[in-house]
Amino acid sequence: MRLLGGLLIGAILFFLVLPTLLVIPISLNGSSYIELPPKGLTLRWYVDFLSHPDWRAATIFSLKIALATTIASTVVGTLAAIGLVRGNLPGKTLLQALSLGPMIVPHVVFGVALYLVFSPLSLTGNFSGFLIAHTVLAVPYVIITVSAALERFDSSLELAALNCGASRSRAFFSIVLPNIAPAVAAASVFAFLASFDEATVAFFISDTSGKTISRKIFEDIDFNLTPVIAAVSTLLVAVSLLLMGTIHLLTGRGED
Repeated sequence: MRLLGGLLIGAILFFLVLPTLLVIPISLNGSSYIELPPKGLTLRWYVDFLSHPDWRAATIFSLKIALATTIASTVVGTLAAIGLVRGNLPGKTLLQALSLGPMIVPHVVFGVALYLVFSPLSLTGNFSGFLIAHTVLAVPYVIITVSAALERFDSSLELAALNCGASRSRAFFSIVLPNIAPAVAAASVFAFLASFDEATVAFFISDTSGKTISRKIFEDIDFNLTPVIAAVSTLLVAVSLLLMGTIHLLTGRGED
């Protein structure tokens, strides 16, 4: 029975992973259109991605937004987590629920709402608009991750520092922050991925002058379907796996 259950779980996982794995050979296809099995192997489509100005612009734009979102959401989310976990705030439960709202509300609804708000303010298709939108989407991931670390943190260590004459700020930066640093680092990686991989909201707040790489992928699926899309998707999967491995190392180190 245990063997049968293991085989069933393995089959389900393989079925879920298979579409992602098939993207890799498609990205190496020698023909100029998507097909499987590929006719010959080539790195042409990776070269096209790196050399095409539109792809480069979308990639650089996404990286700038993701890095800025990582910094902003990590700071805001960490401060919010400290207030929610350690503060004695009125309506604390409601505030915790509201802080997770962007994870619960469908991104399509969120994107429509942002477009209606951003369009009159000229925030569509520019860095500022994307930074605001992606920070709102990424903050809940930071709050969840950092809150879990704060819940596990032994507060008696901080109290000991305070009893020894340390100020609140010094106790936090010298005792609390080093202990939750792996969680903060892992949260920043989650924030980066939440921004860099986001596609739905990008449809509503992008324009011709500013579009993310995810928006560019879906545009090419409609108008220019070539193996370049598979090459870009393969690179995105590789980046995501690398960052998820980093999260695993950080969280594992934090538990040691």
